[in-house]
Amino acid sequence: MEYVTLSNGLKMPKNGFGVYQIAKEDCERCVLDAIKVGYRLIDTAQSYFNEEEVGNAIEKAINEGLVKREELFITSKVWIDNYGYEKCKESVLESMRKLKVDYLDLMLLHQPFADYYGAYRALEDLYEEGKLKAIGVSNFYPDRLSDICLFERKILPHVNQVETNVFNAQYEAQENMKKYNVQIEAWAPFAEGRNNMFSNEVLVEIGKNHNKSVAQVVLRWLTERNAVTLSKSTKIERMEENFNIFDFELSEEEMEKIKELDTKNSLFFSHYDPNMVAWFDQTVVSRRTNNDHTKDKKNW
Repeated sequence: MEYVTLSNGLKMPKNGFGVYQIAKEDCERCVLDAIKVGYRLIDTAQSYFNEEEVGNAIEKAINEGLVKREELFITSKVWIDNYGYEKCKESVLESMRKLKVDYLDLMLLHQPFADYYGAYRALEDLYEEGKLKAIGVSNFYPDRLSDICLFERKILPHVNQVETNVFNAQYEAQENMKKYNVQIEAWAPFAEGRNNMFSNEVLVEIGKNHNKSVAQVVLRWLTERNAVTLSKSTKIERMEENFNIFDFELSEEEMEKIKELDTKNSLFFSHYDPNMVAWFDQTVVSRRTNNDHTKDKKNW
């Protein structure tokens, strides 16, 4: 495993396992399998509604001697309706309870809407109390990240988790993050297979050059950009494949060929779209009243 070092000196694994859209009944097994494969970064969120299952898996892995707590890097994210200082702080403690831990390695604000200033101050205080080892944001575009970095100077975000794949490569966003020593972390590195990514001629050819799959090429491309990656699978064979990316390197020419695939547009949603902002608002309302959250298949 390779690591990045965050601005506060904390080491973060470069290759992580995410549990978005993994069903509750499969989540505990999948996280246990991921830990057995060698993953040490586990990423969940309040809005995934599987923190308890992740916590069960972590507890079992520790009790069975598969891993020590200090070897794991556990991340969760605060959802919008828990923003504001008090609600955010309470929700983080609730996430810790569900995850069965007395500290989190990283807590992020999931979206750049509502009272994220108040929520971020709560993360700062929890960080200073030692309950959080690192704090950050998710889906913060360069303007929103600059906003919180320039006007919220107590503790700069350590991480910004954003959609990053070959079609939305985030080169400019990553340069902006570097200005503030913020680590880029990639969600949807495989773009959920959109734009026929797994049959893309450029990626397939590069994979053949190294006897690697397209997925491995994409994860290696991100790793060589010093990005933290998050991949997901319910199959242990695919987990092993996605984990096995540290035994080859891409050439400069190959990196440039991949760079040419960038469209600079999201394959999922735009936070600049007022209709999307309204959609998030309605989603929050529905989530407050709908108990059957697991059927919601929207992208977070």
